[in-house]
Amino acid sequence: MQGFERADRQLTDAAALTGHLIPAGSMFAFLAAHRADVFPDADYADLFSPPGVGRPSLPATQMAAVLALQALHDYSDRETAEAVRFDVRWKVAIGAGLDDPGFDPSSLVYWRKRIAKSGRPHRVNDAVKKVAEQTGILKGRRRRAVDSTIIDDAVATQDTVTQLVSAIRKVAREVPGAAGQIAAVCTGHDYSGPGKPKTDWDDPAAKDALVSALVNDANALLAALGDRELDERAACAVALLALVAGQDVEPAEGSDGRDGRWRIARKVAEDRVISVNDPAARHTRKSQQARRDGYRAHVAAEPGTGIITDEKLTGASGQENSDPAVAAEFVAGEAAQDGAGPAAAGGSPAARGGDGAAGRTAATALAGSRWPGTATRPTGPGNCARRSPPPGTRR
Repeated sequence: MQGFERADRQLTDAAALTGHLIPAGSMFAFLAAHRADVFPDADYADLFSPPGVGRPSLPATQMAAVLALQALHDYSDRETAEAVRFDVRWKVAIGAGLDDPGFDPSSLVYWRKRIAKSGRPHRVNDAVKKVAEQTGILKGRRRRAVDSTIIDDAVATQDTVTQLVSAIRKVAREVPGAAGQIAAVCTGHDYSGPGKPKTDWDDPAAKDALVSALVNDANALLAALGDRELDERAACAVALLALVAGQDVEPAEGSDGRDGRWRIARKVAEDRVISVNDPAARHTRKSQQARRDGYRAHVAAEPGTGIITDEKLTGASGQENSDPAVAAEFVAGEAAQDGAGPAAAGGSPAARGGDGAAGRTAATALAGSRWPGTATRPTGPGNCARRSPPPGTRR
């Protein structure tokens, strides 16, 4: 169930004992004074069981403030937990006592997952926008800088053979009765066991024979399931199989495909699915030499204050996911809100600084926001080196 901050101050309350040491106008001072206004408990009640059911959680006002500070400093989960335990500024910002031991880094994973899976996954960003509206910090500031960065996927890129085998296995898991159909019509490989098919990978003829067998199995399975009424998950698995069975292969030399002879295509398909475990991830390039797999995160910022005004996560490739296309969406969105869109440099939002703007998050908006009784501009978080997320995680 939901936990709440104590109504009374503790004897060792960090704000009471050391609050005078925190620079006025800093992010720490802002959160110490206004975290309950920016991140009210009521905005997080839907994440928890009814009162009286289970143990109390960490207070939402504190954890939302911690997540904001983590994003601003670009800390890992372990670094964030250490800062909450040892850094007096963080204790003041979240209303903790000097002797508060903090929490395990896994608590941050828990909170992010809860928020991401909820009906309002962007509630922290919404809170930031509300602060900007109420303070009027962006009034008259109509320029926007737009930038993007690649967010690496958390799954391995799969080759053609792996994708075909994995897609057929996915159909076996998601479609009722499909396992029996696979056993009956698929003869190119035993899909009930783990691992890739065994073949001589250095022999082009053997490799083409394996690809032909897998593609023919996929086509036979699709034909067998063609008239079935399927729910959404099962239908998606079947559609994914149809996609991967066609995106990477072409008829073998001298074949039109009707004789069942296939080979791996000599060029990469446009908008290729790179993994059946995450079908939305895509190949892209930051330069001719540097290929990346994953997604593209876009942000728009007011260049004078650095406040993030909008954000969007898109596929990594495709013209519709380019910086100019998404910038036009950002401008149109602000125009719809106030009747007149921002005028960026040159008549359109300007991309600046490579990945610099996109490296910031919604927490930056808080850092630049004004609230009654606080300074207009906080001190920076210090010289924080950017770090890549650990394998298997996303930012």
